[in-house]
Amino acid sequence: MGELVLIRHGETEWTRSGQHTSYTDLPLTAHGEDQARTLAALLGSRPFVSVFVSPMLRARQTAKLAGLDEIQIDPDLREWDYGGYEGVTTHDIHRTRPDWDLWRDGVVPGPDGHRGETAEQVGERADRVLSRVDEAFRADGDGDILLVAHAHLLRVLTARRLGLPPTDGALFLLETGTVSRLGEEHGRPVLTAWNRMG
Repeated sequence: MGELVLIRHGETEWTRSGQHTSYTDLPLTAHGEDQARTLAALLGSRPFVSVFVSPMLRARQTAKLAGLDEIQIDPDLREWDYGGYEGVTTHDIHRTRPDWDLWRDGVVPGPDGHRGETAEQVGERADRVLSRVDEAFRADGDGDILLVAHAHLLRVLTARRLGLPPTDGALFLLETGTVSRLGEEHGRPVLTAWNRMG
């Protein structure tokens, strides 16, 4: 079986400022575009069986600039819905909730359609993605599968792939414009590379 390759999209204005970004559809900055272009060298000539991409503009732009042409949009790859914390920094949240932690405490409700998600709800989406990934591996196990998405979603997905609860995604810091890989050793899922930059 091939590896599961993860790409976090390139920089946006809000990733640079530290604002929580889920459903706000921001484009990449010029630096984010450069990050995406350099990913092509890290991907090399790997044979990808499938490429699944978040529907958000920042992920789609990253995939395109990285030279990924044949993609499948997967709505389950969208970022953790931050609800009422959309566009707010952790620093600002700590002004009223000094001990707040996303992984432990979750978010407050936001506008209609964006009530926010718990780590467990994000984990359910990640599990659905992983089910589709496993189907693709079974159909053609010789190549790799690539996901282009967002930091918190990919951290939760990594935890789930490794058999951990969704909240253990807190252990996997993920920078913009990076490539990470999940594989197997002796039939057990393992990290084979993390946070590689071009």
